[in-house]
Amino acid sequence: MHIKKISLFQSVMLALGSLIGSGWLFGAWEATKIAGPAAIISWLVGGLVIGIIAYTYIEIGAMFPEAGGMSKYAQYSHGSLLGFIAAWANWVSLITLIPIEAVAAVQYMSTWPWAWAKWTHHLMNHGVVTNVGLLVVFGFIIIFTLLNYWSVKVLTHFTSLISIFKIGMPLLTIILLTLSGFHPQNYGTSWHEFFPYGTSAIFSATSAAGIIFSFDAFQTIINMGAEIEHPEKNILRGITISLLISGILYVLLQSTFITAVPTHILQTSGWNGLNFTSPFADLAMLLGLNWLSVLLYMDAFVSPFGTGVSFAATAARALFALESNHHLPHFLGKLNPKYRIPRMAMLADTVLSIVMVSTFRSWAVLATVLSTATLIAYLTGPVTAVSLRKLGAHLYRPVHLKRLPIIAPIAFVLTSLAVYWAMWPTTVQVILIILVGLPFYFYYEWKMGFKELRAAIKPALWMFGYLIFISVMSYAGAHQFNGVNWIHYPWDFLVITVVSFGFYQWGIHSWTTSDLSAAEKVNQRVSRD
Repeated sequence: MHIKKISLFQSVMLALGSLIGSGWLFGAWEATKIAGPAAIISWLVGGLVIGIIAYTYIEIGAMFPEAGGMSKYAQYSHGSLLGFIAAWANWVSLITLIPIEAVAAVQYMSTWPWAWAKWTHHLMNHGVVTNVGLLVVFGFIIIFTLLNYWSVKVLTHFTSLISIFKIGMPLLTIILLTLSGFHPQNYGTSWHEFFPYGTSAIFSATSAAGIIFSFDAFQTIINMGAEIEHPEKNILRGITISLLISGILYVLLQSTFITAVPTHILQTSGWNGLNFTSPFADLAMLLGLNWLSVLLYMDAFVSPFGTGVSFAATAARALFALESNHHLPHFLGKLNPKYRIPRMAMLADTVLSIVMVSTFRSWAVLATVLSTATLIAYLTGPVTAVSLRKLGAHLYRPVHLKRLPIIAPIAFVLTSLAVYWAMWPTTVQVILIILVGLPFYFYYEWKMGFKELRAAIKPALWMFGYLIFISVMSYAGAHQFNGVNWIHYPWDFLVITVVSFGFYQWGIHSWTTSDLSAAEKVNQRVSRD
């Protein structure tokens, strides 16, 4: 049966539907509270980090276009143990994104100013979802699932439509807020005014303000690689176009927020004293644009909603791919024969999302955890891409990146720094969440008679060493990142750069051929196309 593929336009819209979510509604405000006007640099840094990471995945994404591909690449190059760790970390981040976007929608609903919407004021209490709010969050999560349940066609039609609206609203906000209140003097006229909280705040804002989180969704295209038309061309194009569009929007939104805040408010409270509930909507009302605030309240519902729908699809494919590594229950790897969609994985994600948001009811807590988990999963991308140049030199490469040997170590080091920027104790907490998955791996290894374990341990040792190192650095690092200040800023950056490069070298020399045959089978399908 012919399955309709996703076009380049649809893949870009799908990625933008994921990229432009609750990040633009909260990120600019959160970043200015942390870094002041220098927050605009934070967006450039965050975009650079994710862009370089994405570059290392383009070659292997085109080589292995398959559902949930980012959950499999590390296993192809370094065996089942490292593959499981990377896939589990990636899945943890994806499964967290579903309730995050539902919580974001409910949080904005809780500030609706209309008389008929007074009931929504009981959905949140000081940034935490109430019991009544949980029921609404559950409803959103179920709708996210249902919109993905029947076919890719339904998904792409929905997200293409909603993504156009999601791009239009930020643009409208930029134009109208700039015309109504433009105060370029808010950037300051001195070093201290531009960097009111020091240069280290630029980096801490990338994680704490959700900037890394806002750029993270490029993997939507890679995880749906098997369903994209001409993946050898459109994976590269889709990622590049969607990251450029979202990056430009985020930088413009940050600048608009900085210049739209009335100067007298800053003189009273300072940047870290800005106390908004619905940042851009609150600014619109301050500037007398009440009708724009109404549109922003609507978009605060639509943007997270669209992202939640997109990630319900991505998370299901990641769990489907994780099962194919043979370390999770078999039923999670079943595809619906008619629509070729991993429905059981999708339903499992729905249940786990409900459990997660019942435990962690704050958008900020969920966002911090998922950003760090994603970055740890991304550490394997540069290592796998370079290792496959040696291990799988004979494999067909629709895209051959000339600068990969140079960019890959840079990507690894930048990712390590971004993990550190998440600050103590978040780094260690997320590492522990990732390690929680290891009992599943060892249980299924036991059931299989530990056939793969011996061969899989050695190629994964570098990752365990790395996780210990970054945990110690998070504790011992500069006080600006919640460390005990044994290693002062910026010397902490230098230590992480040098030692991380050593772990990268260890990683690219630890590859194994144990799962190469599986990689070859997927790659053969590409070469025949």
